[in-house]
This record gives sequence, structure tokens and C-alpha cells, in this order.
Amino acid sequence: MRLGIFVGCLVVVAGLVRLGWVPSGLGDANVAWVVLLALVISAPLSFVLLRKQRDAMSTQISGRVTGAKERLAANRSQEDQADDAARVTS
Repeated sequence: MRLGIFVGCLVVVAGLVRLGWVPSGLGDANVAWVVLLALVISAPLSFVLLRKQRDAMSTQISGRVTGAKERLAANRSQEDQADDAARVTS
């Protein structure tokens, strides 16, 4: 989705440069100028427009991390119980 926003900004900026509404850069730097300007415009747009997706992904990842931590804690407690049982019998 972020790439789509960047490509959209790139097309818009290139069109504005062709129309002369945006300066075209210095000499042969036209392509670099258009790409840089598109990056600068697409970054805040991505931050705002993709907020829901970013929050959903964060919730999903934090749930997975919590589950992994719980499984790790359960494995540690099983290991400790087995060690304690082995010490009691010997």
C-alpha cells in the first residue's frame, strides 16, 4: 500500500513538473528531483492514510509476541518441574 501511495505521488509530481507548476530541478537532476519530491510527499501521506493498517498489524504482532512469551514461560516451568522431580528422587 505504501508503494502504491509512492507511485501515485510520483505520477502526480511528474505531471506537475511537466506542466511547469513545480520547478524541474537543476540540469539533468530532473528524475532525481521528481523521485525525491514524491518521497517527501508520500511519507506523511502514508503515515496518515495507513494508520488503521499499522495499528491492526501492531495488535496482531503484539498478540503473537505475548503468545510466544507465554509458551516460553510454560516451557521453562516444565523444565524446572522436571529438574525438581529428578532431584527429589535421587
